[in-house]
Amino acid sequence: MNKWGIDSTWTLFLDRDGVINDRIMSGYVTTIEEFIFLPDVPQSIAKLSQLFGNVFVVTNQQGIAKGLMTESNLLELHSYMQQSVEKEGGKITKSYYAPGASSPKNELRKPKPGMALLAQRQFEGVDFNKSVMVGDTDSDILFGQNLGMKTVRVQTVEPIKIQADITVSSLKEFTKLLIK
Repeated sequence: MNKWGIDSTWTLFLDRDGVINDRIMSGYVTTIEEFIFLPDVPQSIAKLSQLFGNVFVVTNQQGIAKGLMTESNLLELHSYMQQSVEKEGGKITKSYYAPGASSPKNELRKPKPGMALLAQRQFEGVDFNKSVMVGDTDSDILFGQNLGMKTVRVQTVEPIKIQADITVSSLKEFTKLLIK
């Protein structure tokens, strides 16, 4: 699988809901109790963070705009996620989120490039041609494709209109393909 030549000069972008934790279909993860890691995800991110130079989480979180949670709630969830990965010896470089409602003008929401452009400005060496986006929705895959990234789709129940470079059943499977 590592025909892409991935090494520490590469960057990994991960969607959150449906890739890292259970996604609540037609709802939002608003508390730590609702944040349920998918199998072996903290361990997988720990292994991936040893391969990639940077690991970013990029997540649309319009539940904030809808008043279903606060930014403080979200930061608490992300702190819990980060600490769980660190316990396994890994690191999430930074988590980016789009708190606004869905709108054509919202440059942060995927598939728009805002979160990736922030990462590129804030961290030296982020090259989209040497980046991988892992997501479970068409907007995740479009986000990566629009920036010239390699794309990996985690299988989902949603209909697929946009094909990724590869499709896997989980982040754990992607990790196994990369690290043999």
